[in-house]
Amino acid sequence: MSIQDQYATLRAVSVRPPEPEALRRWRDYGWRAAPDPVRAAAEHEAFRNQLADAGAEVFVGAAPAAGDPDAVYVYDPVLMTDAGAILLRPAKEGRRGEPAVAATDLEAAGISVVAALGDDEPAFAEGGDLCWLDRRTLLAGVGYRTTPPGLDALRALLPGVSVIAFDLPHLAGPAACTHLLSFLSILDEDLVVASLPHLPVRLVQLLRARDIAFVEVPADEFDSMGPNVLALGPRIALALEGNPETRRRMEAAGVDVRTYVGEEISRKGDGGPTCLTRPLRRG
Repeated sequence: MSIQDQYATLRAVSVRPPEPEALRRWRDYGWRAAPDPVRAAAEHEAFRNQLADAGAEVFVGAAPAAGDPDAVYVYDPVLMTDAGAILLRPAKEGRRGEPAVAATDLEAAGISVVAALGDDEPAFAEGGDLCWLDRRTLLAGVGYRTTPPGLDALRALLPGVSVIAFDLPHLAGPAACTHLLSFLSILDEDLVVASLPHLPVRLVQLLRARDIAFVEVPADEFDSMGPNVLALGPRIALALEGNPETRRRMEAAGVDVRTYVGEEISRKGDGGPTCLTRPLRRG
């Protein structure tokens, strides 16, 4: 059993419900529209129920996040490793308090924090830019949220792990939420779902060299987070409702696709199912 894995059966996961007071600051954090707190709470509860129905133990974070609506996206402030959690350092200034919040929630879930990135500028790293290809290979996106000094700091904390970095596209610029996992998600040891035109050439070549096949997301389902899919197990996927062609293509590749409603918690804040979850145990 290893958490340095993106697709094995999800056994335990950490989440954080949206805080009504924090949602009032949606504009400060670049959300697309004002989320409805009641609907957001209901969507998140239904989302948690789907995780539990899939067999995962669901830990619900309760540490206050001081007016940060992005704290609902628990994937970003932490990198999980087999040794324990590494607290990261978000580049988005309003999220700098999230690693400490995550540490409190992880401690309550029985997860050890083994390391943390320091406060040195400009050493930033966010979880959305980090993806385990296998136990010894961590894919990393370099862009406005994760920097080369941040990855150098991670390399020092991960002996024996190859951290392979890829430059990400500019797209909408530094104000937008653009992560490596905006472009692909791993569904099995030999399958990813991805917006192929957005992937770095070297990453496409690496995946093809490993005989990993692509489920290609159509262009008109990229902005609606078609590539952002949570693997509940090998070829078992939880996806945001509303990308029918991506779903059809995943099912044609033998994937069991389950969907959730995320108008408030996902679409308005640009955070899909991978963003909303921090897997703690897989296998």
